[in-house]
Amino acid sequence: MIEVMFSGRYTLPGSRLTVQRMGYGAMQLAGPGVWGPPRDPQAAVAVLREAVDAGVNHIDTADFYGPHVTNQLIREALHPYPAELVIVTKLGARRPPDRSWQPANAREDLVRGVHDNLRHLGLDALDVVNYRVVGRHGPEEGSIAEPVSILADLRRQGLIRHIGLSNVTAHQVLEAQSITDIACVQNHYNLAHRHDDGLIDTLAGQGIPYVPFFPLGGFTPLQSAALSAIARRLEYTQMQIALAWLLHRAPNILLIPGTSSVDHLHENLAAGQISLSPQVLAELDGVASESATAPH
Repeated sequence: MIEVMFSGRYTLPGSRLTVQRMGYGAMQLAGPGVWGPPRDPQAAVAVLREAVDAGVNHIDTADFYGPHVTNQLIREALHPYPAELVIVTKLGARRPPDRSWQPANAREDLVRGVHDNLRHLGLDALDVVNYRVVGRHGPEEGSIAEPVSILADLRRQGLIRHIGLSNVTAHQVLEAQSITDIACVQNHYNLAHRHDDGLIDTLAGQGIPYVPFFPLGGFTPLQSAALSAIARRLEYTQMQIALAWLLHRAPNILLIPGTSSVDHLHENLAAGQISLSPQVLAELDGVASESATAPH
């Protein structure tokens, strides 16, 4: 059996930041549509505190969630922060009153975004800032040199410790690396959406973490007969099996499943202790082929 344990840790390149491979994504703590406050703010605070108590030391957030909501909840729940806690935030998007997702990649947007994150999180410097490229249907080719250069300048000012990327292509990763060190890449990836297989392997060779979002395909569960059957046979949920597969996929994959429920939080964290046999892994690898041939 190949074992992947929740206690596994990963050190971000060029830093002393060491995180558990199973982290927590805060996006679901905002209201419906990632807009406004949650229905039960104290329940959101409880989930954050329970995550840290359970050993999570990597929280993913963004000041445009809400906007401002998740960062304010994180500060309420956890400030002053444990020394080992790594908070990763994102820049590059904004939420106007119509609740759409719009690019925010001009210098004034990025500078304001850094200071908004610092203020709402109650920090003097941001551990990691991912530059998020806003595309209509996933990553889109195009130069990101200007916004990455702006973030590199903010890093030299001491406001940012490390720079990552989100929703990017392999070419954009190379372009960013020609400007500054890249600490992590966060893209859409799961059992059925495997366009980044080559990028994951390249980053693994460089010791750079890859952080998949939408591990079950999006806001709705991945529809897969194979995944359902395997989950029933092993007596886990589909989400647990999908998360466990990601941890087996490559040693540089870090996870940030989100939830607004304490029970669901523990269910997600338990996925880090699931052992998958080579036979099961082979079955799960077939999910990508199943999805590719399914009618759309």
